[in-house]
Amino acid sequence: MSIKETLQKILSQVKAGIHPSDLLELIEDLNDQQKKELFELLSDEEAALIIQEMEDFDRVSLLRLLTKHKASAILKEMAIDDAADLLGGLSPAEVKDLLSLIDEEAEEIRGLLKYPEDSAGGIMTTDFIALSEDITVEEAITRLREIAPEAEIIYYVYVIDSQTKLSGVLSLRDLIAAEDGTFLKEIMYRNVISATAQMDQEEVARLVARYDLLALPVVDEEHRLLGIITVDDIIDVIEEEATEDIYLLAGTGEVEGVNILEAPIIDIASKRLPWLLVCLVGGLLSGSVIGAFEATLQSILILAIFIPVIMDMGGNVGTQTSTLFVRGLATGEIDDKDIWRYFFREIKVGFFMGIINGIIISAVAWLWQGIPVLGLIVGIAMFMTIFFASLLGTIVPMFFNYYGIDPAISSGPIVTTIKDVTGLLIYFYTASFFFKYLV
Repeated sequence: MSIKETLQKILSQVKAGIHPSDLLELIEDLNDQQKKELFELLSDEEAALIIQEMEDFDRVSLLRLLTKHKASAILKEMAIDDAADLLGGLSPAEVKDLLSLIDEEAEEIRGLLKYPEDSAGGIMTTDFIALSEDITVEEAITRLREIAPEAEIIYYVYVIDSQTKLSGVLSLRDLIAAEDGTFLKEIMYRNVISATAQMDQEEVARLVARYDLLALPVVDEEHRLLGIITVDDIIDVIEEEATEDIYLLAGTGEVEGVNILEAPIIDIASKRLPWLLVCLVGGLLSGSVIGAFEATLQSILILAIFIPVIMDMGGNVGTQTSTLFVRGLATGEIDDKDIWRYFFREIKVGFFMGIINGIIISAVAWLWQGIPVLGLIVGIAMFMTIFFASLLGTIVPMFFNYYGIDPAISSGPIVTTIKDVTGLLIYFYTASFFFKYLV
């Protein structure tokens, strides 16, 4: 298919009402000049719908291809929060130039840009419906008919007092089912779940998940309604936070603002190298531990056979424990008051797993080498290594969490490095204690 035919196919599918996300695969195959040509042919509304479905790095690079007039026209058609998110990926000079070409929406977008991008204020939209608590049901329905076409979504109707403070919320069903002449303040729900503008987006996601909300109002310090966060934005937050935790668990960092296939090698390496250096230091420390017990190893070379299994089992348990703990914190299953309860529970779990694996490896070592004392040494070392690794996998993330640092940071290289060193120390000190029975 020629480029001209591809462009014509995309245009025809847009006109046919195909969902924008279904067009992205075709658009990704175009080069920059072809993308520019396509979006110049699309209406501003059509272009806005497609751009809103793109990944952040693709949206930013596409916007830079277009003329300022076309880019600003598309921004006008986008939802306010999506436009603010898109502008957040541009330089201050580029933002200033584009906002100068936008009239009514410019001030609202500037208001959103002042919040950190990972806060409730940074992901909220100002397209919401708020009605006075002193109007009647029929007045509210009439008002809804007037303003609904301009609103991004209508899940709830928020009720405010004379000072624009959030005082209640209504679902559309509640509004339609209410009798005429009833004031909103008489039927609204007063116990409204809300977020402050500075609240971290991960905490916002927990609130939405906990209370099964379709939208969450955002308020300022005086409880004035600033905007709402819709469930589609929460899905994006969950994906973003999960991706971030996966990178941290793997001991790396995300290269922001660019497709991973197009990211410069130096940028990717710079994100991964620091954690590899942590592991390198840990490896050197582990080597120094082995060197310190060189005489013991030379006397009883058979001890070296079980070093890999001792280290690997400790690493597996440490990773399992820290991953479960980090997930519990992320999903809200474990909160501050449950941390110590979880810690003591993990002591029991580590003890049980250590006993089972210690008995198994002890029996294997005894039967394999025919040396009962060797089985005892390996069994005790395995038990203590697993038990300590389970404690380490909880204590280290707890430490990070206490000081307000993402505990996912500790779940990969840090826990593994500490566990390797301590596992070897446990093994060799146990062997040294029983040394006289081996020789």
